[in-house]
Amino acid sequence: MKMFGSIFTIIVLGFIGFVATIIASLTRDAEFYTFFIPIITIGLIIIIILAIYGKLRGKLSKNSTFIFISLCVVLVVAYEGYQVYVKSLEVVSTQDVDLSEYRPFAEGTKAVSLDEPSTFKIQDNLPLLDGATALYPVYSSFVQAVYPEKDYPLEEGEVVSSQTSNAFDRLLKGEVDIIFIAHPSENQMRVAEQQGVELNLTAIGREAFVFFVHPKNQVDQLTIEQIKSIYSGKITNWSEVGGKDEEIRAFQRPEGSGSQSALINVMDGVPLMEPPSEDIVSAMGGIIQETTSYQNRTNAMGFSFRHFSQNMVENGKIKNIAVEGTLPTKENIQNKTYPLVDQFYAITAGSDNPHIEPFINWMLSEQGQELVERTGYVPVE
Repeated sequence: MKMFGSIFTIIVLGFIGFVATIIASLTRDAEFYTFFIPIITIGLIIIIILAIYGKLRGKLSKNSTFIFISLCVVLVVAYEGYQVYVKSLEVVSTQDVDLSEYRPFAEGTKAVSLDEPSTFKIQDNLPLLDGATALYPVYSSFVQAVYPEKDYPLEEGEVVSSQTSNAFDRLLKGEVDIIFIAHPSENQMRVAEQQGVELNLTAIGREAFVFFVHPKNQVDQLTIEQIKSIYSGKITNWSEVGGKDEEIRAFQRPEGSGSQSALINVMDGVPLMEPPSEDIVSAMGGIIQETTSYQNRTNAMGFSFRHFSQNMVENGKIKNIAVEGTLPTKENIQNKTYPLVDQFYAITAGSDNPHIEPFINWMLSEQGQELVERTGYVPVE
């Protein structure tokens, strides 16, 4: 009877423990519970079998059982308590930035304006525009200066922002006339070539590509070689670059996004490490949220374009890293001392809209470049 009870205990608890481990492996807490559940399952099996055979009557056995169960309870309480603490920490996010606040002609719009009427106007057959999130304020101001005054919804219509990758795909399909993005990735350029689409890239402004950390991070500057070593996985701890003894959480974005393409350019042929899936952040605002205050941890590192993250720097939520000893200020972009400066482009793909060429020429004019500068970017010249 004791043998039957022991076998029954092993089968039942073993099955329950196995199923619980499989379920735990599919959750965000897998790292803890896939290790914890098998241990507690084995421990309970041993305790029950000892009880069946009357081996728990001794003081040593009772004390050992009490210590084991107490440790299990303490571990679970400590782990879950820490998770509650982590979730309660402030989360800094720019995903709450509402691009509708920059819609052209909207009441109280943040889109900048000229002090005098535009020298170029389009009244009909409006070119369809799309682009990167960070550049919407720029081309929204172009629209406000050149297009007729009316409502321009963000989701659909003549002027939208569907982010870099989607905007590029729409351009290749002929759904839009002009997109505003950083330089397309090698893969995007290759796709365009394979589809027989000839791209015309016109640089209309310049912007710094920045790397940032939590403001409490002791590291204030990195060399380009150190950045490449971090994102290739060669440097994995902040202590290797003058910081605390903390693992570096170097976040990335999906391939095809403007800032990920800029990171690949910085790597200059050095392969990127494969990041944990939770460290790939889909939205431009998302990477700022996840890297700068990943529950306010100090070991994260991220990247963006300077203007998009500038408000986060000014309110003290993140800290830009000086690259090769130079901070990405507007002045250092203009005088070309900051080493990581990228142009951004108005890109077309053979549209027959007659307004496209004069519109882009106007963007490069004194008025167009003034709007680029007033928006917070740096003119081409």
